[in-house]
Amino acid sequence: MKAITITKNEAGQRLDKMLSKYLNLAGKGFLYKMMRKKNITLNGKKCDGSERLTEGDQVKLFLSDETIEKFSQVHIQKVSKQSLHIIYEDENVLFINKPAGMLSQKAKDTDESLVEYILDYLLTSRQLKEEELKSFRPSVCNRLDRNTSGLVAAGKTLAGLQGLSQLFRNRNLHKYYHCLVKGQVKERCRIKGFLKKDEKTNQVSISKEETDGSLPIETEYTPLAAGEDFTLLQVLLITGRSHQIRAHLASIGHPIAGDPKYGDKKVNAYMKKKYGITAQLLHSAVLVFPDMQPPLSNLSKITVSAPLPPLFEKAVKGEINERKAAQEGR
Repeated sequence: MKAITITKNEAGQRLDKMLSKYLNLAGKGFLYKMMRKKNITLNGKKCDGSERLTEGDQVKLFLSDETIEKFSQVHIQKVSKQSLHIIYEDENVLFINKPAGMLSQKAKDTDESLVEYILDYLLTSRQLKEEELKSFRPSVCNRLDRNTSGLVAAGKTLAGLQGLSQLFRNRNLHKYYHCLVKGQVKERCRIKGFLKKDEKTNQVSISKEETDGSLPIETEYTPLAAGEDFTLLQVLLITGRSHQIRAHLASIGHPIAGDPKYGDKKVNAYMKKKYGITAQLLHSAVLVFPDMQPPLSNLSKITVSAPLPPLFEKAVKGEINERKAAQEGR
């Protein structure tokens, strides 16, 4: 027999959903059969799986240890040692400055993604027990392209995961990106268009008029600093489509430096030769939170910022700061 006391990470969900996580290799038919036969009970009573769990509830599995072990498997992937750049952390959430080159989530089983690094960090720091992974897995709440750096938010608890996911889904927080683009941009502007994605090539196209299968997009950008050939922009996503910033800016003649999909080949070759840059200089820099209620009240009206990666800073210094200083000194 196994007794499971419901914690805050399991509370709020249906019993059958919790059981399907805990006994993740068992079929639903088996779970419902065990409940009908009272081999699985909730607070000492018969249950049907539709019950909404609350913290402190007790679920008992009147099953042999062999059966429980057979149907309950936790896979913890070992990751290469790489320290996380944690920007902010409390009991419910975690904000990481993701480096370019790291996946936010797995694309295939053998991948190492930020999620695996987060799990490793929480287990190593003893904020999470391996047993808890049977019913809840912390995860990220927003995703960045592999070669886009910057802020990724993660939920350490169910409350954190659900609260942050709803914020991103409803677009109730402001997300600001920094990028280095070709050409001089002198004025703040909000641009609109339509985006269509080719699933086969994982590439998008931008048009001024609506076409079959296209989605409306809106992007706002503000120049922060300009050099002779490049401008550092701050971009606010009004809509959040796949590759929106990269493709939208390229469509108006200001592709992001280093972008292999939507960028300028000559600019990319120059950036690679001079700075060793091989990916787009696009960085999720700032998250601004609205008024938040418990249990995420710690985030109420705060601003979370992530510094630029070293290579990005080097390019900005070389193409804007040093050139600007040289021009002013003439």
